Amino acid sequence: MNVSLIEGFKYDIFISYRQNDNRYDGWVTEFVSNLKKELEATVKEKLTVYFDENPLDGLLDTQSVDKSLSEKLNCVIFIPVISQTYCDPQSYAWNNEFCVFSRGIVNDDNIGKNVKLANGNFASRILAVRIHDLDPDDRFTIEKETGEKLRSIDFIYRSAGVNRPLRAMEDHPGFNLNKTYYRDQINKVANAIKDIITVLRKKDLHQAQVTGIETKHLQRAERKFIRGKILFTILIILVIGGSAVYFLSHPVSNVEKSIAILPFINNSPNDTNTYFINGIMEEILSSLQKIKDIRTISRTSVEKYRNSSLTIPQIARELGVNYIVEGSGQKFGNSFRLNVQLVKAKKETHLWGKLFEQKVGLTDDIIKLQSSIAQSIVSELEGTITPQERNLIEKIPTANLTAYDFFQKGREELSKFWTDVSDNPSLFRAEKLFRKALEYDPRFAEAIVGQAEVYWYYKYYLGRKDVIDSVLMLTDIALSIDDKISDAYVIKGWCYDDEGKSNLAHSQYMKAIQLNPNDWKAYFALAELYDFDDPVKSLTNLQKAASLTHGVIEMPTLLRHIGGELLITGFFDKSRQYFMRAFELDGDSSILYSCLGGIEHNQANYEKAIEYYENAVRIKKNYYEVIHDLALYTQITGRKAESLKYYRQLESEGQIYFNMHRVAYTLSQNGFRREADIYFRKQIKACNDVIKNGSRSDLIYYSYYDLAGIYAFRGDKNKAYEYLRLANQSQNCFTHMLTLVKNDPMMKSMQDEPEFTRIVDQMESKFNRVHEIVGLWLEENPEF
Repeated sequence: MNVSLIEGFKYDIFISYRQNDNRYDGWVTEFVSNLKKELEATVKEKLTVYFDENPLDGLLDTQSVDKSLSEKLNCVIFIPVISQTYCDPQSYAWNNEFCVFSRGIVNDDNIGKNVKLANGNFASRILAVRIHDLDPDDRFTIEKETGEKLRSIDFIYRSAGVNRPLRAMEDHPGFNLNKTYYRDQINKVANAIKDIITVLRKKDLHQAQVTGIETKHLQRAERKFIRGKILFTILIILVIGGSAVYFLSHPVSNVEKSIAILPFINNSPNDTNTYFINGIMEEILSSLQKIKDIRTISRTSVEKYRNSSLTIPQIARELGVNYIVEGSGQKFGNSFRLNVQLVKAKKETHLWGKLFEQKVGLTDDIIKLQSSIAQSIVSELEGTITPQERNLIEKIPTANLTAYDFFQKGREELSKFWTDVSDNPSLFRAEKLFRKALEYDPRFAEAIVGQAEVYWYYKYYLGRKDVIDSVLMLTDIALSIDDKISDAYVIKGWCYDDEGKSNLAHSQYMKAIQLNPNDWKAYFALAELYDFDDPVKSLTNLQKAASLTHGVIEMPTLLRHIGGELLITGFFDKSRQYFMRAFELDGDSSILYSCLGGIEHNQANYEKAIEYYENAVRIKKNYYEVIHDLALYTQITGRKAESLKYYRQLESEGQIYFNMHRVAYTLSQNGFRREADIYFRKQIKACNDVIKNGSRSDLIYYSYYDLAGIYAFRGDKNKAYEYLRLANQSQNCFTHMLTLVKNDPMMKSMQDEPEFTRIVDQMESKFNRVHEIVGLWLEENPEF
């Protein structure tokens, strides 16, 4: 008898676990009980759950196993409770449940391993619940068995030296470094189950309807056969003939809907109206960027084509798009004229064009026109605009025309700065113009966001650390007025990321992408967040960002980040290719030398790395990041006097705010032990502050590693190994981490010891796994 909601299955859910994980405190029993309650509040129908509270565990292959197990495993969703002991070849749960389901059952039914959800994403029917951080070998074993990356819903309580399941009463975990709430995780499991069951349930109901209709028609099939055959033949003739006419008059294209808007030409009598014409172009671009069905290239990508002699097909090829929008306009008094054309780039075919004349009395007059143009373009490309997207592009940002005019001028100055980040006067003018806009409309949210962006660049490019609170305050004010401004979320995410609050930053970037699916800055920021924890996600987001922008500033930066991700995952030749492509675009030889030095030091070719770094600082004297590298790698190669010289230079210019233990080591090697002790104490405090307050896993890893080095150098091996083991809890290992630990002079006293060797071997195993996963991703993305 079928007791599952889905036709053909015995159970909706099968819970697989090791008795070891239930014996101590009944964690699994408690989890199942809470999950059932959550499911009752989440799914309308009653779901059947198979959970044997006293399973046979630890049976050998030669021992008797319950013959009905295969029937019980005939489930829709298989939930393995993955622990430190679950991946055991001697385990009944692993061999007779997990492997049997993964290898056979899930592949033999009519659904398959993955289910396409309503939102277009895919979900695995193996819904893993993880209660411990895993050893790298166990994680590799699971991923090898399933053929997929382990994506689990985690119930892990993690703090220094602790690796145990999160309990139900710890909904306010306090010192849990994972910052997870038990109830939230239970809810995630229930929602994941609901998503899969809902999709499969709809398919079942649809099939039942189809079957009923077919049965009814079969009763009359015999007497209608001849008549139906004749009608069918006539219908086919009509359809073929009609289709031929339709497709000849309406050629359907599978060409990607990708578009670039070239800088509009200002035909006004003077240049003072250029900002206005550019503003219209930017608003049309901004409207198109909000539409998920259209891939739209950023404004900074097209600015270099303002006076270009290249043809439309050439420009489109360089930008990687299929359609180009051209425009020109002139402003005279309170009126303007605008001519806009949409061109299919390959053969320079004009698809749509229109001349607009508009008198401007209200801001609405401009916004409605721009929105109308954007929607006409989407319609011509047979794109889809959702109601939410339509609301976004038709929104009036301010009713005050003067405020809007100052805003356009401020945005034009900000665009000039983006084209040349050394153009500080443009940045200063942008701030004044946004302030002026707010004098006329203090609740003009987009102008407030413009001001926040200016302040962020003050911090990022001019070193003004005092403005970060103002940036956050301004974005909060803007979002309290209008919570649909994607740029506000991006800027807020930058601030959180800068503070090491990666979870908060991630949520802001995702909100930005929901509002602007073509926001390259949000994808780039996400890539940086994933850089340490998930290199494939990092590369995927970098790939997406690179598909949305080709600007003279951002494209070389993106290429170098791609090269950097490939470098740390062990693809040295490929990383060099990306570094060279970036150099071809911006010609910055100092950065190129720095990147080439990185390739060498990641392979422990320190002398060659030092040579490249020396070339970099000859070109760029205040290249502090590279001077830090020179200080470190002359230290590693035993050049203590040279290392001290570089650290003294950094010290005199106020550039020592990290790696203070490295400064201390060099000072000690050169006989300055009292001064060294000061730096050691500063670094210990800095590391402990990160561990206590930080959420970025890379910063926590480096803090543990730095503490291990300090205590190893000071002769406290117990503490050194304690922190090294904590550092080694990181799920990934990259080339620079592996190379450094093998050659770190601060660890020299431990490097021949068995425990140290064991840790390095584990790191090597993690690196090999990462290298393999990225390699597979590169094979699947050859165009990358």
